[in-house]
Amino acid sequence: MLDIKIEKTKNPKKKPEEGQEISFGTVFTDHMFIMEYKEGKGWFNPRIEEYKDISLSPASMIFHYGQSMFEGLKAYKSEDGRTLLFRPTKNIQRANNSNRRLCIPEIEEKDFLQAIVELVKIDEEWIPRKQGSSLYIRPFIIATEPNLSVEPSKEYKFIIILSPVGAYYKEGLNPVKIWIEDEYVRAVRGGIGEAKTGGNYAASLLAQKKSHESGYSQVLWLDGVERKYIEEVGAMNIFFKMDGKIVTPMLNGSILPGVTRASVIELCQSWGYSVEERRISAEELYVAAKQGKLEEVFGSGTAAVISPVGTLKFGEEVFEINNGKIGDISQKIYDTITGIQYGKMEDKFDWIVEVK
Repeated sequence: MLDIKIEKTKNPKKKPEEGQEISFGTVFTDHMFIMEYKEGKGWFNPRIEEYKDISLSPASMIFHYGQSMFEGLKAYKSEDGRTLLFRPTKNIQRANNSNRRLCIPEIEEKDFLQAIVELVKIDEEWIPRKQGSSLYIRPFIIATEPNLSVEPSKEYKFIIILSPVGAYYKEGLNPVKIWIEDEYVRAVRGGIGEAKTGGNYAASLLAQKKSHESGYSQVLWLDGVERKYIEEVGAMNIFFKMDGKIVTPMLNGSILPGVTRASVIELCQSWGYSVEERRISAEELYVAAKQGKLEEVFGSGTAAVISPVGTLKFGEEVFEINNGKIGDISQKIYDTITGIQYGKMEDKFDWIVEVK
């Protein structure tokens, strides 16, 4: 168990008004968690202190070689005032998978969870009460050793910051338009696509910019070798309802193993749907759409939970999904996961951890 030193701020910030619109990731709470690592010493000096800027050497290895890991999860307020976390151990396990791939020292699961819980408890009043709002939790690790050699760092900082966020959808679950990217590549098998690290997101920005300029909100990536198989959307995993079955790309080493993705699969299986995790070509989607068998398309992720897709663009072809409306299964998944997250529905899967 971590011996966390706590020093509360003497200058608390003004909290957003209840219901106030907040741009995602732009407002931060009063405190943050920090812990350092040094080779030969391990992780040490766990503490919660005032949220503030940090000082690093210009030679810190994070700036030069990008050795970093980050995660994203949320805390929710139930109607009866409880503070709930949704599957935090899944995020922690994924964080340590990323750490292993990036040669970053792992953090014990119980210590990681303790750090999250203690920080959320201290800034619990920052959790918005409005339905759809939540407290976004961003744990991350950066390499801090001042060294320009290309090798794993011997020093790191583990930091957790919190940010109140409003509902992802301001006017309901509006289906989005997605562009299947066939020019740029985000990740390849054997690379770092399955790790949650900044480089993956930097690699996605140019294609994302191109799609936005053409009126599309998301990029759907193809595999980096054959350039024909569907992988994932920019910040989400992707699902298709085809001919009555739920189909999603299999985890192959270049796709992030989403926590919401796993939850969607478990839910659909519990409802009796056939769920296939396999390779799906863009051509297969095109044919299914032409034959009227592509019934629903939706993304899954922490930020939006479910993001229904109303339009797909593949090359010069543009086709509409479910008449541009959210489908029944997409809506049911969204209602069920958010119902569990806010404590309104029974948690039959033991997904919720209550902050006490």
